[in-house]
Amino acid sequence: MKTDGFNVSRRDILRMGGGALALAAAGPMSQAMAAGKPATLPYTVNIVNTSSNATLVLQALLDQLGYLTDFNVKTTTTNVADGTKLMGSLISTESDICVLSGFSQVLPAIEKGAKLKVVGAANQLIAQALYSSDPSIKKVEDLKGKTVGTGALGALLHQMMVALLRKHGVNPADVQFVNIGSSAAVFKSVVAGKVAAGPAMTDVYDQQQQYGVHAVADFWSELPEYPYQGSYASQNAIDTKREGLIRVLAAYCKMYRFMMDDPNANEAFMQAYKAAVGASEEAQGRMMIKFTRDYKTYSRDLILTQKQIDYMQDLNLEFEIQKGKLAFDKVVDLSLAKEAVKLVDAG
Repeated sequence: MKTDGFNVSRRDILRMGGGALALAAAGPMSQAMAAGKPATLPYTVNIVNTSSNATLVLQALLDQLGYLTDFNVKTTTTNVADGTKLMGSLISTESDICVLSGFSQVLPAIEKGAKLKVVGAANQLIAQALYSSDPSIKKVEDLKGKTVGTGALGALLHQMMVALLRKHGVNPADVQFVNIGSSAAVFKSVVAGKVAAGPAMTDVYDQQQQYGVHAVADFWSELPEYPYQGSYASQNAIDTKREGLIRVLAAYCKMYRFMMDDPNANEAFMQAYKAAVGASEEAQGRMMIKFTRDYKTYSRDLILTQKQIDYMQDLNLEFEIQKGKLAFDKVVDLSLAKEAVKLVDAG
């Protein structure tokens, strides 16, 4: 339940009992006053994320677990349709941080003067596979002369496909890319036979026969060097809301560890999935949490390496999205992630 903008989880109810619950529901300020300590208001942070099912489920799980309350941070989360809106919301300072998104577009934006920084890692393995409904396409090399559904040129899905093609010695110029949009839209086009192949999420990976498709390649095993998602924030928020950002990162980090390690994660994840998406596609939710637990996809320490950032910049340079490679500390500030992990470890 929610009280005065704070989440009180079932775990908290069981832990605290009746009288303590009333005090906890009143929030950190009332708790501090009752204890004779100076009142401590919650840190406030405005988050912007995508509107993908995976993101909505994780937000529901985070709310369910009550981790934001545990770290004394109050958030408002806005979900938008695409990367352009993500960037616009941060650059305008309407939002403070994006926690779960591909970040290749952040690097050229910084080069052009945007006051942004990548502040942490999130989902580190690409949770997508390349699907096709064409039985003649059995391997990546069979895509020569075929249509492949992606997003816009240079965007995440397109970059992933180009990297995969190059790894298999296929010239991207020999493939016709079709800008369809999101991975969900790409999958629908693949099922309908409108494109020969395209990348889509792993939530349908164990339902290939049902949809009449087959996986041609798995991105997580083919491109383990590709950092799939990260967190990035406006420099204004880093300067003025640093402690709040740290606590948001800590809450997400704690959730990543819960999903990968806790024996109760499957049940909790499915409860969040039903709340965010509905029960009609329950099998897809079970595949999502299975993939997370099997492959330990999320970053345990929120750290991105120089090699990972260079990899993304090299792709941008190849697509002429960037003009030159930027210094690591020009685009990344990992000090917030390190402090966030300390908070998680201390708890």
